[in-house]
Amino acid sequence: MHTPVSTNLQRVHQRIQKACQESGRPVAEVRLLLATKTVPADQIRAAIAAGETLIGENKVQELRDKQAELEHLPVERHFIGHLQTNKIKEVLKYVSCIQSLDRVAVAQQLDQQLQKLGKSLEVYIQVNTSYETSKYGLNPAEILNFIKAIRPLDTLRVKGLMTIGLLDVEKEKMRPSLSLLRHTRDQLLAEGLDGISSLELSMGMSQDLELAIAEGSNLVRIGTAVFGNRFLGKEIWKE
Repeated sequence: MHTPVSTNLQRVHQRIQKACQESGRPVAEVRLLLATKTVPADQIRAAIAAGETLIGENKVQELRDKQAELEHLPVERHFIGHLQTNKIKEVLKYVSCIQSLDRVAVAQQLDQQLQKLGKSLEVYIQVNTSYETSKYGLNPAEILNFIKAIRPLDTLRVKGLMTIGLLDVEKEKMRPSLSLLRHTRDQLLAEGLDGISSLELSMGMSQDLELAIAEGSNLVRIGTAVFGNRFLGKEIWKE
């Protein structure tokens, strides 16, 4: 039986497939991550029942609150919000990847906790490619030195780069912040960093997923197009 969530998922996958076709990329190169900030567990379960296997949360409290209803389901969870150092110990209970790493101090504390647990963790480095002061993330020019600084932390496996591109009604204004992440990745790989032979790109949301795929995204983070607008008081929150 089709539900609103499953119907929306079909539409999103059709958009992904079309974008891949138009940019000459295999569909298998692009994963869908469901951005589930403020989404209740029953809607997340509906998405998992429809075949989705990857979700991302922005807040540790939501990870904790939804744990009982999701822990036995076949789903991988990523942390995609700004990570505070005092939340590190708890976030590691729930996720297999952190997509928002942008501070050496956080990387060091993650490493300390992971050493105690005898575990390793995949991370994406968050890059502020739109240069907006309202957004977290490193300046693209800082990424090389940042990677060099965290390379000794052997519990962290740098999987790729993440950005929240500039959102605008005009596509020509949105694309440069996405292409900049690709150029930053290419420049990093040209440096021949030890232990890093590839870097994925996590970029693209409901408004710009086609542009992101055209620019090489390997992982699109979609919330609104699947779950609708989320209301926080009188504010409408979008990814």
